[in-house]
Amino acid sequence: MNFTDLNVFEKYESEVRSYVRSFPTVFTKAKGYKMWDEKGMEYIDFFSGAGALNYGHNDDKMKEKLIEYIQHDGITHSLDKATDAKREFIQKFNDVILKPRGLHYKMMFPGPTGTNTVESALKLARKVTGRTNIVSFTNGFHGMTIGSLSVTGNASKRKGAGIPLQNTVTMPFDNYVHEDLDTLDYFERFLEDSGSGLDLPAAVIVETVQGEGGINVARFEWLKRLEAICHSFEILLIIDDVQAGVGRTGTFFSFEPADIKPDIVCLSKSLSGYGLPLAITLIRPDLDIWSPGEHNGTFRGNNHAFVTATEALTYWEDKNFEKEVQRKGDMTKAFLQALCRKFPEIKGEVRGRGLMAGIACDVDGLASKIAAEAFELGLIMETSGPKDEVFKLFPPITIDEEGLKKGFDIIEHAVNKLIKIPVTN
Repeated sequence: MNFTDLNVFEKYESEVRSYVRSFPTVFTKAKGYKMWDEKGMEYIDFFSGAGALNYGHNDDKMKEKLIEYIQHDGITHSLDKATDAKREFIQKFNDVILKPRGLHYKMMFPGPTGTNTVESALKLARKVTGRTNIVSFTNGFHGMTIGSLSVTGNASKRKGAGIPLQNTVTMPFDNYVHEDLDTLDYFERFLEDSGSGLDLPAAVIVETVQGEGGINVARFEWLKRLEAICHSFEILLIIDDVQAGVGRTGTFFSFEPADIKPDIVCLSKSLSGYGLPLAITLIRPDLDIWSPGEHNGTFRGNNHAFVTATEALTYWEDKNFEKEVQRKGDMTKAFLQALCRKFPEIKGEVRGRGLMAGIACDVDGLASKIAAEAFELGLIMETSGPKDEVFKLFPPITIDEEGLKKGFDIIEHAVNKLIKIPVTN
């Protein structure tokens, strides 16, 4: 086969394929923050599986635990039967993550993906409150199944549903209009006024940092006020931490620095630590009113993922780990700010928190061109935002300083090359 031959994908795979168009090569190997294709080209990975590989590729300790488990014929598929792998994960998650943060949640295992945990959260909120509406926010992204799509802002993704998406209300995210307007004034007024046309919602669902929506960051004081409003009107607060969680913003949960305690938390993506499908829905104990089997899924017992997820939590036993992630987040922010100063032509705005960061380019198409040029130079990153106007940096949170700086250099070279070529709108 020709090393550059992608014909088999073009011939047999659906037109819906996406990332293969952005990264047109055949990958064969990955380790840490690096990937290689079948031509031997090495790439630095600032994509991390869209946030599903926060600990990088093929972590040695996780791999060792998984191989050992498989070789001893450990249970692979179990639905929600009790297994030793599941028990060890539940206990360690409680001991290492929840207890030290003063959080008390029941753990629900829905299907294994991000949209599954969101669907279960929406369903439970409606069951608990007896209400129908869910409030979501502009540019939010919560998944591709019908319930999750109904609270997603992206017009092209919503269009793919093929049916009306109902029983949701969209409110403006923090700084959606401009930074001097507190958008929660608008939301609160709608709740207070019986003439607003807004029925009291069952829940509010929000990302503290909007990944697909353009790396938009909610201020901590905005999140605190949102929590207070929800409590005042007895509305459940759901935090979708599928992409922003598991250390991506510098703390295990992205909402920790805001000092809030959501009623329901959605986690998936990097939870398994190894790229294996796994999701959990964290539920305030008094809200856990499910009947047995009322919400289920055939693959809600992915024991291979439990094994690697348990080992991944070992990182969080070291207090310095979180500090290192935050330090690398500060390095990333400083690099992006310097890049905007050095290349004013990109009309850039630095966005994000921790290692969930990027630059919004106020030049049509430029962010996509920068990402494409970076790929040619050996770095993988994607764009986000309603017009793909943001190129975003998602390196593994375990990346070393050398790897981080190598990635920065490639991005700078990509920008420099494009700026030397006149950019047309």
